[in-house]
Amino acid sequence: MTKLRTVPMLALALLAVTLTAGAQAPQPQSETLIIESLRGEEGAAVYDLQTGIAYATNGVLIKYGDAVLTGERVAWSESTYEVEADGNVRIQQGDQVWVSEHLSYNLKLRRIEAQQFRTGQNPVFAAGGDLQGDMSNRVYVARNALLTADDVARPAIKIRAKKIKIIPGKKIEATHATLYYGGVPVFYFPYYSRSLGEHASHLSATPGYRSLFGPYLLGTYTWWYNEQLDGIAHVDYRLKRGPGVGPDFNYDVGPWGKGTFRYYYTYDQEPDKAQLGVPISHDRQRVWLSYDANPATNLFLKSMVRYENDAAVVREFFEPEYRRDSQPNTFFEANKFWQNFSLDAYAQPQLNTFLQTVERLPDIRLTGFRQELGNSPLYYESETSAGYYRMAFAEDAGPYGAPPGQDYEAARADTYHQVTMPHMFFGWLNVAPRVGGRLTYYGEATGTNTSEQTRGVFNTGAEVSFKMSRVWPTVQSKTFDLDGLRHIMTPSANYVWVPSPSEPPRVLPQFDSELPSLRLLPIEYPDYNAIDSIDSQNAIRWGLRNHLQTKRDDKVINIVSSDIYTDWRLKPRSGQGTFDDLYSDLTLRPRRWLTLESLARYEIDTSRFRMAYNTLTIAPNDVWSWRVGYYYLRDEPTNSPTSLGPGNDVFTSSLIYRLDQNWAFRASHYFDAKEGRLREQSYSVYRDLRSWTAALAFLIRDRQPGQPQDYTVAFTFSLKAYPRYRLGQDEGRGLSLLGAP
Repeated sequence: MTKLRTVPMLALALLAVTLTAGAQAPQPQSETLIIESLRGEEGAAVYDLQTGIAYATNGVLIKYGDAVLTGERVAWSESTYEVEADGNVRIQQGDQVWVSEHLSYNLKLRRIEAQQFRTGQNPVFAAGGDLQGDMSNRVYVARNALLTADDVARPAIKIRAKKIKIIPGKKIEATHATLYYGGVPVFYFPYYSRSLGEHASHLSATPGYRSLFGPYLLGTYTWWYNEQLDGIAHVDYRLKRGPGVGPDFNYDVGPWGKGTFRYYYTYDQEPDKAQLGVPISHDRQRVWLSYDANPATNLFLKSMVRYENDAAVVREFFEPEYRRDSQPNTFFEANKFWQNFSLDAYAQPQLNTFLQTVERLPDIRLTGFRQELGNSPLYYESETSAGYYRMAFAEDAGPYGAPPGQDYEAARADTYHQVTMPHMFFGWLNVAPRVGGRLTYYGEATGTNTSEQTRGVFNTGAEVSFKMSRVWPTVQSKTFDLDGLRHIMTPSANYVWVPSPSEPPRVLPQFDSELPSLRLLPIEYPDYNAIDSIDSQNAIRWGLRNHLQTKRDDKVINIVSSDIYTDWRLKPRSGQGTFDDLYSDLTLRPRRWLTLESLARYEIDTSRFRMAYNTLTIAPNDVWSWRVGYYYLRDEPTNSPTSLGPGNDVFTSSLIYRLDQNWAFRASHYFDAKEGRLREQSYSVYRDLRSWTAALAFLIRDRQPGQPQDYTVAFTFSLKAYPRYRLGQDEGRGLSLLGAP
């Protein structure tokens, strides 16, 4: 036996062993054996020439292929490639790391054995005893093991199992497993499996209680097949209402399209809870299908199918979706673009009979973008369309739909052409005169007494604007976060003259007509697209835009943005005043953490506000933020098609407060000042459990007078690696914590 006292001698001896081993059993170049000391001169080794076993101490590193082993003491056999390692032993292969105080590892066969071990690959970590595995097929089995998502010595949430199988990067399987919270057993799994892939399938559930549903459990299983297909399976049960199931699929077939398919069915035991005033079947369902494709250059296809068999199925069971879009439509669209033109084919049927719909079967439109006419100063734009249209009124919609009417339909062909001549005078004054004309043909409309018509429209006008600015580079203020100031002011005037069309709107079928709007509609063509409502017009739209800018964090920020505009009607039509409402859009950012936004609509003739929407957002740090708002809309109980209908007088509040790194709180309120009622209030408590998140949510609704309050409580619990809702994520969608999509 020979003792090697210095590192250089150790390196030479081990190199000789490596070369000898290579001569006896040639290995691929990628499987070269490398052995190094981790502590320089402190390293020592002994090599027994008779047994062919090398012993190294004081920190050793062995690398063979893609496996790296480190330990305080290592014994290595030249003939078997067996390594015995002691003292803080670590083996790393790819992203998987194994840690133990003593283990055996065969470099050639890639087999590992250990009496106790720890291993992990985010998001799952494991520890246990009696480990046996093969790194070639990457399957490991251990006894009396522990699984957790907490990468700490004492995990808060863990699973103890009599036996586990680990397939790194793919999954972990456990048998006879018990879930523990702290030291308390919570649930027993005869068999448990957790995927470790990038798109790991996982199961989540939201238990809760709602006065309209009773106790409920909303379960989702999220799965991933490949890059082209994944989805979610919903399995829900509501004690008072019954079961609900449905799949969601997301598909992607490259240039041939991608989209989503969703289906949901529930057998509702108490459908009258919807309180629509119309009969609702026990069988309630909805279908959602989207498709978006770009199969060729400048060719785009898009479609959306949204079917609901009653007016309240989405409002009751998918409320966040209902709030985002309470009147879903179905359409099919194809667009082809060229440099100066685009061709659009659009079809829109009525699938939901409880919603009023203008059916377009189909609508073909050719658009000519603004383009220069040769080398002249003139620019040309056009829009030509043709289609068959049907006004399909709502049927049995109850209080949530438009009143029923007599359906009517007709063919229509429309063409519009306009020439403009934009020019800048004196280097600062922008003037753009324009002149255009429209010709529209209407076929005889069935369902009404309107006959075949041809209408002509002439329009002209001009837009004038200029920009002024001034800079104060030396203005500084810590109080208002100012680093220089720049003021930009842009006055504008847009004159439009449209003489009376050859046929008035009252004798034409109304498909594309003016609709209620909180903001001022476009005044010039072709932006004004209410084709069937075109009437005489002689007006000037005055506008004044202001921006006050400064530098914050090396970026230019608008600390004041203001836009004021109104229409001065030089020749008002019957029922119109000289001036339209005065509109104001204002945003103030006096500090980084303070934002004030205001939208207002002021009726000049009566000196009253018709609409006001104001919000104040305070976000001084990542500890808390508060958003308060006020929305006012004046009552308009008229039968005009553009009437805004019943008004609102509402105060809202949303507060998020992070108590510490682990706890947070959210509260939101909706107060109806018109009725003097707190219509809705919700509270959420968040708990960050390192690798898990949990939230307890409460929601209370004050329903119509004479009806009991609707209240809900729900609990969500999810792994951070596959989160349902992160801390504070529900700021704009508080219903998500109640299990709603």
